[in-house]
Amino acid sequence: MKYQKMGETDLSVSRICMGCMGFGDAARGQHSWTIDEAHSREIIKRGLDLGVNFYDTAIAYQSGTSEQYLGRAIRDYAKRDDVVIATKFLPRTEEEIENGISGQQHIENMINTSLNNLGLDYVDLYIYHMWDWQTDIYDIMDGLNRVVKAGKARYIGISNCYAWQIAKANALAEKEGFSKFVSVQGHFNLIFREEEREMVLYCNEENIALTPYSALASGRLSRKPGADDTKRAAEDSYAKFKYDATAAQDSVIIERVAALAEKRNVSMTEVSLSWLLTKTTSPVVGATKLHHIEGAARAVELELADEEIAYLEEPYVPHPLAGVMAQNKPANAKEKHVWSTGDQKIGGQK
Repeated sequence: MKYQKMGETDLSVSRICMGCMGFGDAARGQHSWTIDEAHSREIIKRGLDLGVNFYDTAIAYQSGTSEQYLGRAIRDYAKRDDVVIATKFLPRTEEEIENGISGQQHIENMINTSLNNLGLDYVDLYIYHMWDWQTDIYDIMDGLNRVVKAGKARYIGISNCYAWQIAKANALAEKEGFSKFVSVQGHFNLIFREEEREMVLYCNEENIALTPYSALASGRLSRKPGADDTKRAAEDSYAKFKYDATAAQDSVIIERVAALAEKRNVSMTEVSLSWLLTKTTSPVVGATKLHHIEGAARAVELELADEEIAYLEEPYVPHPLAGVMAQNKPANAKEKHVWSTGDQKIGGQK
């Protein structure tokens, strides 16, 4: 395993982050395909054995049971100072807003619940899961700063946002003396590269760590279509929402991943993640089987030539926003902009 500093922090993170959305009690959440605690512990332990020290979960994953599984495994298998634990919180609910719960109170309640779930005194990275359009950004940044000052989180990050949003938030933080966002967790992989338009450029300029999720496009970049289909592939309606509309154009890239993997005698997972590792600090890679984390760890050792990178990137065409970014917008927002195939392509290519 290789390691890298996370932006301007003193956190040294493995180049692969284990995503824990697949862990948790399937009867208590929105996903039917998550795995039980025994299997989750086995995968977490294997990750630790492979040198993975960075683990990402969220209070929203299976009603907090993902946090619980991860916390118990880390306490049993690792020294706290040897791992980097990240978790995330959601925006205020309508009920909280009606009851007058402030953004600051909401964040305090969320971090306390997450720490209780994890069985930890602090997390290394506390992530704003998605933009709260109904809460002033001052309240969010103030609330997060209080969490850091209280020693409940070492640093803060943000997920599912536009470049202008993190720029605005960090400018406010700098003005007020608050903690700034040190990382961005966005939707970014070989078949969804819209983050390269502004976010990647902004983060590189500001030395903000990129820790993208959906690194393998919910498995689409790890196997040929129809091959070794999983329970998640069959039942994950959210993944289908993100990728089915562009399946035809994405298939060209997936075929190139498969061809290059065969040529290099490696897995498609290794090729796809090796490409992403050239652009980011530490991709978040979900694992529900041992070979998922083993393949991800091997990707760190694979180096792609410039011409191989160009071969993988060349077929990409602009995509509409998908997933959380498409769903999470203010109630009075106009219809989202959809990139047409005639728009300027990423990297200056036409």
